[in-house]
Amino acid sequence: PSTEKRPSAVVYAIPFSFADAEDQNLASLLLHCVQLSDGIHQIYSMKQIVTLLKKMDRNSACSPMIKCCLDIIGVMYFSLGAKNPLKKVLASSLNGLPEQLMTEAVHSFVRCLKEELKTTDLCLYRKVMDNLASCMENFSLGMIIFLQFLQKSVLEIQEENRKLSGNSIVETRLMHDLLMAIKVSMMLLQKVQENFQGSLWRKPGSLVWQSMCGLLKSFTNFLMNGKYQQFLNIIKFVLNWHSLILLLQVSDLLLRSVKCASVPEWFVSSCECLCTEELSDSVLLSLCHGALAMLEWKNGSMSLFFILKESNMAVSLSRILAIWTNSALDVLESSSQNLKSSLNGNSNTTGKLLEYVYTHWEHPLDAVRHQAKLIFKNILRIHQATLKGSVVKSDPFFSMLTESLLSLEWHVKGKYASLGCLVECVGVENILTVDRTIPAQILDVMGDQSLAPYASDLLETMFINHKSHLISAFQKNIWINHWHDTWVSPLLLILCEGNPDQTTYVIDYYLPKLLKCSPDSLSYMIKILQASADANIGSCNTRGALGALMACLRTARAHGHLQFREIMRDDLLSIGCVKQGLVHQHNQVRVDALGLLCETHRSTEILTMEEMQLIQFFITYNLNSQSPAVRQQICSLLKKLFCRIQESSQVLYKLEQNKTKQELIKESAKWDHFATLQQYKDFMSSICDKLFEALFPGSSHPTRFSSLTILGSIAEIFSAPEGQTQAIFRLAQEIDPTRVQMLIQCFASTFEEVKVLAFELLMKLYDRILQIYISYFRQAMDLSISTKPYGLCYLIKYLLSNLEREIFQAEKSLLQAAASFPMYGRVHCITGALQQLPLNNLTLMTEWRQMVTKLILMSYRLSSVVSPIVQSSSPEGLIPMDNDSETAGRLQMILHEIQPRDTNDYFTQAKILKEHHRVDFAKLTDDEPVENVCTEIRGKEGQTCDVTAQMVLVCCWRSMKEISLLLGMLCKLLPLQTVSESSDGLIAVEQVKDIGDYFKHHLLQSRHRGAFELAYTGFVMLTEILSRCTNESLRTLPQQWLYNVLEEIKSCDPSSKLCATRRSAGIPFYIQALLASEPKNKTNLLKMTMNELVSLAVPVNESLNIIPQVHALNILRALFRDTRFGENIIPYIADGIQAAVLGFTWSNPLWPMYIVRNSSTLLFSTLITRIFGVKRGKDENSKKNRMTGREFFSRFPTLYPFLLQQLEVVARTMDSETGELKLHPSLFLLLLILGKLYPSPMDGTYSALSMAPFVPFIMRCGHSPVYRSREMAGRALVPFVMISQIPHTVQSLLAGLPECTNPCIRQNSVHGMLLQVFHLLGSYLESKHRVNSDLQQGLVDIITCIKAKVWLAKRQNPCLVTRAAYLDVLVVLSDYLGKSRRKGIELFGFWEEISKVISASELMTGIYYFSAIPGFTQYLQSITKLVISVLSVAADPDFSNSSSPVAEQMMNSSSMVVHLLQSDFHEVRLPMLEAVLLWWKQVNSKQATEEKMGPLSLLSDLEVILLRMAMKEKHPECFCKVLEILHCMDLRNVLPRTQDSIKMNPKEFLNWAMNIISCDPESALNCTVEYSHAFLCFQVMESEMRQWIQLVTSCCGDEEQTAIRLAAAEVLINITPLFLTNQKLILGLSSTLAMWKCVVLLLQSEELIVRDTAADVIRVAQSQSNICNKTEFAFRVVNASMALDLAFGILCELLQQWNQTSAGVPVLLEWLLGEDEQKKDLETTTLMEDDNLFNKGEVNFWAETLTNVRQLSKHLFLLIPATRLNLPDQGEFLQLARRASDQAKLVTQHLKELPPTPEFSRTVEFTRLAIQNERISTCLKILTLLELDDDACKNKENPEK
Repeated sequence: PSTEKRPSAVVYAIPFSFADAEDQNLASLLLHCVQLSDGIHQIYSMKQIVTLLKKMDRNSACSPMIKCCLDIIGVMYFSLGAKNPLKKVLASSLNGLPEQLMTEAVHSFVRCLKEELKTTDLCLYRKVMDNLASCMENFSLGMIIFLQFLQKSVLEIQEENRKLSGNSIVETRLMHDLLMAIKVSMMLLQKVQENFQGSLWRKPGSLVWQSMCGLLKSFTNFLMNGKYQQFLNIIKFVLNWHSLILLLQVSDLLLRSVKCASVPEWFVSSCECLCTEELSDSVLLSLCHGALAMLEWKNGSMSLFFILKESNMAVSLSRILAIWTNSALDVLESSSQNLKSSLNGNSNTTGKLLEYVYTHWEHPLDAVRHQAKLIFKNILRIHQATLKGSVVKSDPFFSMLTESLLSLEWHVKGKYASLGCLVECVGVENILTVDRTIPAQILDVMGDQSLAPYASDLLETMFINHKSHLISAFQKNIWINHWHDTWVSPLLLILCEGNPDQTTYVIDYYLPKLLKCSPDSLSYMIKILQASADANIGSCNTRGALGALMACLRTARAHGHLQFREIMRDDLLSIGCVKQGLVHQHNQVRVDALGLLCETHRSTEILTMEEMQLIQFFITYNLNSQSPAVRQQICSLLKKLFCRIQESSQVLYKLEQNKTKQELIKESAKWDHFATLQQYKDFMSSICDKLFEALFPGSSHPTRFSSLTILGSIAEIFSAPEGQTQAIFRLAQEIDPTRVQMLIQCFASTFEEVKVLAFELLMKLYDRILQIYISYFRQAMDLSISTKPYGLCYLIKYLLSNLEREIFQAEKSLLQAAASFPMYGRVHCITGALQQLPLNNLTLMTEWRQMVTKLILMSYRLSSVVSPIVQSSSPEGLIPMDNDSETAGRLQMILHEIQPRDTNDYFTQAKILKEHHRVDFAKLTDDEPVENVCTEIRGKEGQTCDVTAQMVLVCCWRSMKEISLLLGMLCKLLPLQTVSESSDGLIAVEQVKDIGDYFKHHLLQSRHRGAFELAYTGFVMLTEILSRCTNESLRTLPQQWLYNVLEEIKSCDPSSKLCATRRSAGIPFYIQALLASEPKNKTNLLKMTMNELVSLAVPVNESLNIIPQVHALNILRALFRDTRFGENIIPYIADGIQAAVLGFTWSNPLWPMYIVRNSSTLLFSTLITRIFGVKRGKDENSKKNRMTGREFFSRFPTLYPFLLQQLEVVARTMDSETGELKLHPSLFLLLLILGKLYPSPMDGTYSALSMAPFVPFIMRCGHSPVYRSREMAGRALVPFVMISQIPHTVQSLLAGLPECTNPCIRQNSVHGMLLQVFHLLGSYLESKHRVNSDLQQGLVDIITCIKAKVWLAKRQNPCLVTRAAYLDVLVVLSDYLGKSRRKGIELFGFWEEISKVISASELMTGIYYFSAIPGFTQYLQSITKLVISVLSVAADPDFSNSSSPVAEQMMNSSSMVVHLLQSDFHEVRLPMLEAVLLWWKQVNSKQATEEKMGPLSLLSDLEVILLRMAMKEKHPECFCKVLEILHCMDLRNVLPRTQDSIKMNPKEFLNWAMNIISCDPESALNCTVEYSHAFLCFQVMESEMRQWIQLVTSCCGDEEQTAIRLAAAEVLINITPLFLTNQKLILGLSSTLAMWKCVVLLLQSEELIVRDTAADVIRVAQSQSNICNKTEFAFRVVNASMALDLAFGILCELLQQWNQTSAGVPVLLEWLLGEDEQKKDLETTTLMEDDNLFNKGEVNFWAETLTNVRQLSKHLFLLIPATRLNLPDQGEFLQLARRASDQAKLVTQHLKELPPTPEFSRTVEFTRLAIQNERISTCLKILTLLELDDDACKNKENPEK
């Protein structure tokens, strides 16, 4: 900290004769302190000085030396900044001075302050105010002069702010100064009333009074201006003068009933505007806030002011209500009984407060939600305080709240906080008494991340409260078991069997809190999970007990509940189990297992050897993770591990340094620190080896990303900071030229993030790389990171010169440019180079200005070349690729739009360009004519490439992108040259304006989204700079541009080039950028723009031109989507909804209707998302993205009358007596938005915005002649009817249905009412929150009404649509009654009616309709569903054993299934087959016992029926279902019946099935799963066996669809015990190996689900007794990487068991070599990159060929020496050796033919050749082990690269 030189000068001036010895010491110390430059030393010295001062006696305190020293200390104090540590030390130290020195110190400080107050420099006011504040915080000072200074500073700052209006930077600084002045004023006024004697400060004539009134007047003016509402807290001190009078006056102000005659004169003079002017809501809110916050209520009266509902004042209002409830709690302590009764839970005041809570507990603002929770908690406490010692648990108010809250859906976020408050008040036992499953219900909700934090907080509150209750009531061994049953058992169940998201959030949010509350529960959890870990190991979808155990141990270790040594010591988890977790199929189990190793409570905990080995094991099999989230977690956890290694190693180093030799000798036996450090080094070195090995040619993107990220973390963590002598590891020591080359080759990756990671790692290893490549790499690196501007200047000049030549070529032929030299790459390099420009140390300013000018002009020039494409009306489809002569003429029509300046004859001829391998532009000079060069390019013979529209478009829009980014970056980074003669700027004001005009031109006229979106990015950079610019002309540019574009939109000028299609193209982006540049504390431009746009979007008068309205709707959509505007745009949502709805009703005969309606649709969709949140599920009836009607209409009150009025208008069109088709255009929008609302059980009688008025109109919408309208009305009605009201509403609707005798029946109305009944009834029966006591009677009443109108389901009703709808209602009831197993005499009548409906239906008696009849298909489906439902009920033993004749009648319908399966209509057969399939799956999964086989018990000869159906079925879906059912059945029962049923023997039937599969494998492959058993059972001939194997093999290729490969994987799983791992070679060696190769292929599939399914083959194989587990643990559920390794190991083991090693090794070597396919590829390769930009064909981004090769070779290297192959005939091996040798020569030849740096210029070919190179060399090494008598395999070296 720096101090002024004045104090030291004063010290030098002290006369020596004035001081004694102590004084001399004090003075010298003070001088020394002032001269110090180190802050810490100054603090230490000052403490010594204060110590000396405290020792002074009374006589010494009066010496001139001491006074002089105190003056110097005062000057030092006030010269320091507010946050200086020395200032804080001085303040705290001087407050402890003895009394005799304190007076002198105060005088010294007062003198210094007076000098400070004399300042007239506005810039120094803030410093003076800081000093004033520090004095009042630490000293007891207060003077009138200070008040006068503050009053003066406030007025002057206000005036300066007015003068500099528009300069946001200065305005912000002045705002902070003004706020500081207010703060100091508050503090000073408080000191005034504390320190002034008597009532001097209360007298109106005193200076203090006048100063305080002056401040009050200033603050009142601020308040009325709407800028500083919080300043009225000054009223606190005014109220203390005349509290009762002021209380009444503030009350009058709030109620707008002020009488000036009764107001004191001083109040009128100070606050006249408050008394005479109309007060806004914000002013009233501030007054209310100030009064409530500052008055003491404990001994006074109070009233509630609740008249404000403005949304923009939501935070202030919530705080006021919270303050009011706090005050109410205080006043209740000493209040009368009448007040208590008026504040209890049943009072009107409490009801209004509860209404506020229910409306705002899901408010988008966190502050409002928090205050709503606080208000609710205070309400509970208030009611509790009003009770006269009565039992809280039985209180009706608390019981009502409990019931209401529990009746809410769990998706309501406000429910959680409120329940938590209720639990704290009444105890959790009262909640659990209502429903013991509440903990499980809350845990079920935690699958939703948005609800998980709320749910975990509630659970924490509940189990802590429950623990306290149980501890007080029971002994530990009793209460802990009860507590575990309630809170731990549901957790363990979810951890084992829950879905991935749910378990993840439970572990993250709930488990740590549970362990914190009860650490002893960990042992209970481990005990339970250990018992089932072996049996329940999990799968790819569930964690199982093992995964749950990993999660619990990881969480416990991370939070310090146990250490890894304890886990191993106590045998809580074996090393084998940890390894199983590290390679588990479930992603999160692997992450948890890794987290168990990496996460510790102490960052210095030493790694054990076991942990290091396990980490190495993990890295081997987990780098290639497709999930970005999993990769992120892996890299993050390993980074934590490396930090732990680094920190613990430093601790070990320090321990060694601090110990003596004796201590080292004593502890050497216990712990060898040096050995641990060496293990660390070896471990890190091995990790780096594995990571660099993973960067092999052809490695996948996930592998490279993981490896490079982890290496980057190692380089960062183990860097060598200055002063650190001991370094455990340095990554640079592991770097050699080969590894540098690996990193450089990563630049050829097609993934940008891999390139960036590789580059960053190279930069971190810069010094080491320079040592390796000092000869040529240094120059390139110097240029890339040079701080010397001439290096960058040269580089940019070089790039610019090349770019200018390419632009010149593009001006002649844009197609040539797109094909040969797209220019965007050059611009991108220039942008990257400019970002390295050292702006703080820049020289050669003239050269740089010229360079910037050239760059800007170059950008304009390039833009002019490519802009015709991106500004075309259809930029995506230019340059058709027709090669026939007939279409050549049409090309000319396009060329004028593409290239208006083109004179090249190329366009009149071909569309195939001649392309060079290289075009050396460096040889070109400015003197050479470019025409000759172009001719040379066209004349040389070279390879050809098609110039597609894609290539031209990509060239153009990416060029526009780079131009925009370059121009934006120039404006953002470069210093501005405000004056032409200025020498410190690089870009001139006029250039900035030109760039702004450029962006405006392209944003407003570009059509291609990629072009204007990226132009927007650059434009945002520009506007951000302009908003902070000090130059007035530049700062006001965004505002001018905004006004201009709005005027152009409103003008309807026919000559305007604004794009009205493509959602107004770049216009919304342009306005977004301009508005986003406005400072956050100002919203004037936003308000003005929104008002203008709303007025355009909802025109008052019909205009002939609709384009302004279209633009306004599109711009509004963009602004509502932009999250940067936050809550500032919320007040306009209601206007947006109205504009969207009214836009649908727009019509104009001069314009097509869809123009406005399209834009309205998009705006409406955006607003729905903005209001209700992003929809993340597919359930249309889910309440996750919905809100209560009260909450919705409270936020947007103007929508209540608007929507009600619009719905009424729509409903009138539904009641056409003639049934005329009238579809109101806004019907769908209204029903959609109303369907998002739902009534809350909390509504009560206090809500003024009731949902009831909407119900009759929605019901009338159900009478629409349009089917879709009726359906939507039925769905929309559900949320508007309370659960308790649904039975009554359903009965009313059923009663309104016509009788069969009615002469005129309106079937549309009948259908709409039935749909409403259907949806209401379904919602009611599915609801978990209905009152069960009312359900039975409600069902009886509903069934009675249904029976009365059952004629609508019979033939008496001629309309099939309404018959189907009535049948659907019956199905809903039947399904519910069947599942709930409800009994009763009254229900038998219902079943009897249903039985009559079915027996009399056309389904039973014969169908004479045609499918063309309306409703025919629906009727068939509905009646079939009813039959299936009844069959399910009839098969229930409880029902069939009853003595009811109805039951007997239904049981006699066993032929009904057969009848339906033989129906002529697939609408009947398909649902029946689906039902049979479901029943069979239930039987196979043991959900149905033999005694209770469900409806299958009614069937006989099902096999015969299905076999006959398989022969005759023509409908593809039905045929597939038939085969699926046959697949579920035991073929031992099916195949013997083929002869009788379909006249085929089993062999013929199997041949028929395989022929079907060959023709349509996707639909029928599953039925082959069990056919393998049939081959053995019926001894099928070898020819059929070969056909079957060939069929399965053909289904495993990458080109096949996922479903086919999945089916093949299922087949392989089922045949594994019989064929793949059988000790006998049933299929023969070649066929068995072919099956194993299928497994290998599927394990390398790109789809995760296929790989996981194929990995189950290994699980089955590992379970076979003949497979020896060579590892310490039998891996079962493993990921694909581990499964592939295990597969090769098992196969090699089986070859030994089969005694087929000699025959099997050549086959495996052929796999290793790639057989003949690779040779064909090498011979036919053209070494040419694919020119098609987008269509790359089938590409597998997960499979890694060399991983396959290395794992297979690892096992072959172990197999061959162990078995000692007997090679009587070496012919096959010699042939392999010669083939490998030939391929090695071919690879070497092709590698030599590649151009320099082929990894970049010919990436695909180079990678393919490098992979084959390693395959060949590995094969030759293995063959060398066989010691063959041939020279071909004796060369062990790799082929030449």
